[in-house]
Amino acid sequence: MASTLLKRTSFSAMKSVVRGFQIGAQSRAYAAAAVGTDLVSAAPNVSLQKARTWDEGVSSNFATTPLKDIFKGKKVVIFGLPGAFTGVCSAQHVPSYKNQIDKFKAKGVDSVICVAVNDPYVMKGWANNLEAKEAIEFYGDFDGSFHKSLELDKDLSGALLGHRSQRWSAYVVDGKVKTLNVEEVPSDFKVSGGDVILGQI
Repeated sequence: MASTLLKRTSFSAMKSVVRGFQIGAQSRAYAAAAVGTDLVSAAPNVSLQKARTWDEGVSSNFATTPLKDIFKGKKVVIFGLPGAFTGVCSAQHVPSYKNQIDKFKAKGVDSVICVAVNDPYVMKGWANNLEAKEAIEFYGDFDGSFHKSLELDKDLSGALLGHRSQRWSAYVVDGKVKTLNVEEVPSDFKVSGGDVILGQI
């Protein structure tokens, strides 16, 4: 009887472990950030680096921008992407916001922000290349800490990019996420573009 009880207990424990693993795997497939998340609290002590030249970085003593300065008291549309100077990011994602900046402003959006796991100097060169720096604020997340904190990071080593960002967009009011769109895979461009989020504001 004791042997039977032990088998039942072991089987129940095994089912719990398997079920817990499945739940954990499912939850990790989605960003920790969700509607209602306060980004400043979700990513404590994390700062972003505004796009700049190397000389501007030196003169600012390599200053960074705390998240509260970016989001608190403001209406912000922010979108993240795998990397500067990459295909979909350059050809579709950034232009979908740049070309509709007046529509965002008409809806009361204070700033439209592009962030990627790149250094701020690359982000500066990319913004210049796309002629988008007047419409969009570009920020680097040089060590990926912002995206890791929100579980929006992605290993793209297969494309020789290393650890980067998923492709996503969000509408944030006073630091809190009002809507969040994350592509199933970073190469997709179905839910994170400017047209989609304009319709969600």
